[in-house]
Amino acid sequence: MTTEQKTVPCPICKKPVPLDSEDVPFCSARCRTIDLGRWASGHYKISSPILDPEVLEGLESGSRPKTDEDDE
Repeated sequence: MTTEQKTVPCPICKKPVPLDSEDVPFCSARCRTIDLGRWASGHYKISSPILDPEVLEGLESGSRPKTDEDDE
């Protein structure tokens, strides 16, 4: 009986990476460094919806909401 090793694709080069690899989810230190460089250069962005009604009103009117730093 053969057991098939589970893998995930490397997010950079798409090569299969065994789940027990020390570099998961990357296939190598090179791909890990490329990914870090993309984060550092701003290539990747994390966004979330603005849920605060005051912030939304400020965006619509072109002004920014008052912060604690404005009081200093």
